[in-house]
Amino acid sequence: MAKQKPGVYDRVLECAKDEFLSKGFLDASLRAIAQEAGTSTGSIYTRFGDKEGLFRAIVEPVVDEFRAMFREIQESFHQLDGETQKAEMGQYTARHQMDLLDYIYDHFDVFRLLLDGAHGTRFACFLDELVDIEVEYTYQYMEVIGCESVKSGQVTEEFIHIIVTAYFNGMFEVVRHNMDRAAARRYVKMLNDYHMAGFGTVFDPQP
Repeated sequence: MAKQKPGVYDRVLECAKDEFLSKGFLDASLRAIAQEAGTSTGSIYTRFGDKEGLFRAIVEPVVDEFRAMFREIQESFHQLDGETQKAEMGQYTARHQMDLLDYIYDHFDVFRLLLDGAHGTRFACFLDELVDIEVEYTYQYMEVIGCESVKSGQVTEEFIHIIVTAYFNGMFEVVRHNMDRAAARRYVKMLNDYHMAGFGTVFDPQP
């Protein structure tokens, strides 16, 4: 990507972020972005290829880092033995959920774009990808601890997908509601307590 004039690249990204936040990807105008950034649409095409390339330049570094962080949290937990996983799962989840939340708030506008402005791009499925990762590792956890509800077939991967989707949608509501960080931390802690109690009925169901 060319950077012929100092500062133009960063100005385009900033103006594009504002345009995408205001109108979403589909309705955003490269002409308006170029005008606001003091450059030409040709300059944008040279640097970013097309409108989705410009959107990708804004969100992809954050998506990649967040996904890697999320997978590392999961992998570290699943390196523990089964008894430790069972004993530590609640506290481990709560602690790292706050780490993820802080990352979201450090890149708040990008997550706003991912949730509400990415329709028409491959990033529109960002939340679904997180759910798929969580389902994969949740199912592993339930097998590691010998969860009877999994062994019996009462709880399936499809059901886990449903409850994990509900959990992630709830977590990201703090972004959609534009909550401040302190309020979001309280909200997510309550949400985590609520879902952990609910997961207990799945991990150890009563007759």
